[in-house]
Amino acid sequence: MGEATEKARAAKRASAQVGLASTEARNAALESMAQALRDHAADIVAANQQDMEAARARGTKESLLDRLMLDEKRVNAMADALVDLVNLPDPLGQVQVERELYNGLQLKRVSVPLGVVAVVYEARPNVTADAAGIALKAGNAVVLRGGSLAERSNKAIADILHEAAVSAGLPAGCIQCIESTDRSQTDELMSLHGVVDVLVPRGGAGLINHCVEHSKVPVIETGTGNCHVYVHESADLAMARDIVLNAKCRRYGVCNAAETLLVDASVADAFLPGVLADLAEKGVKLHCDDQAYRCAFAVEGADLEHATEEDWATEYLAPEIAVKCVGGVEEAISHVNEYGTHHSEAIVASDAAAQDLFAAQVDAAAVYVNASTAFTDGGQFGLGAEIGISTQKLHVRGPFALEALTSYKYVVRGEGQVRA
Repeated sequence: MGEATEKARAAKRASAQVGLASTEARNAALESMAQALRDHAADIVAANQQDMEAARARGTKESLLDRLMLDEKRVNAMADALVDLVNLPDPLGQVQVERELYNGLQLKRVSVPLGVVAVVYEARPNVTADAAGIALKAGNAVVLRGGSLAERSNKAIADILHEAAVSAGLPAGCIQCIESTDRSQTDELMSLHGVVDVLVPRGGAGLINHCVEHSKVPVIETGTGNCHVYVHESADLAMARDIVLNAKCRRYGVCNAAETLLVDASVADAFLPGVLADLAEKGVKLHCDDQAYRCAFAVEGADLEHATEEDWATEYLAPEIAVKCVGGVEEAISHVNEYGTHHSEAIVASDAAAQDLFAAQVDAAAVYVNASTAFTDGGQFGLGAEIGISTQKLHVRGPFALEALTSYKYVVRGEGQVRA
């Protein structure tokens, strides 16, 4: 029996007690966990520094280093996210349906925990705290399988959180962290149908596809983010410029960052030189179609090349963007639906008909009208800390947190009824 099986079974033993714990008990555990993160921030940052040094020695790219890095501010943000969960309504025990049947039976559909939630993720140590907190708030035990880049950070955080949760009254084993960096432990975890109730992968396309293709445990698929901003000919161009810069440059290594800019050809000459100069000034490499290339050619200092078919389908997670001119909203929609990953898409337009057509026909978990794609985030949507952003259509879609980690049961009360 490998580490994954051992720890998943420990979580399974703990899960029943977590699911029966009162709202007050689970909230007290979250408050204890938040305070423990603050009290041990220096220890967490020290462990993270070791991970950062090892990652740099391996030649890890800057976008991943940004995801990996923890400082005291980020540790406090993790603690704040746990406190935010305390203030959210308890997702358990909610009566979703209540009615009397034809035979006098009283039927209720009530929300209940899933049981054991496994989260497999890459170089994001903040996920350790977010996933543990969300799982416990929703009455689940959790098994955490972080990536090797964050090995020391994840262990430090998970140990601190587990000790705090148990000291507050939750059962030992409620937070489990797989320490082995052997990839076989991920496959072992995915094989534990009947022990693990759901698996959530967070990371790049390779990790997600591997889990979807090989897991025997049900998967909530979090998706990659090949996100677009489309500037319609009716757009307020100053607004569009701000939105493009925010969507692309706020943070390069996140899944809600814009990777392609689409612009109506009729306003390309008026819009593109300015926004492409802004992007070039920030060090963003420009992959442009022919018309956009002509608009960018005079931009001083631009890192510029002609776009290829591959660029339209690329999630760069880096200071790079593809730029294409289109013939109108219908062509923009067609392009997004062909190359997008059903994550987050934006239109900048004053024309109401164009707004409505884009919002109705683009196939994505989140569609923005005159706003940046950067808002696709559980905290920004008022959900508290998120466990992921789902691009699938079954069970849950978009940023998901507490309610996505619950199921329901039917409770039926009678007075001796039997069926003929």
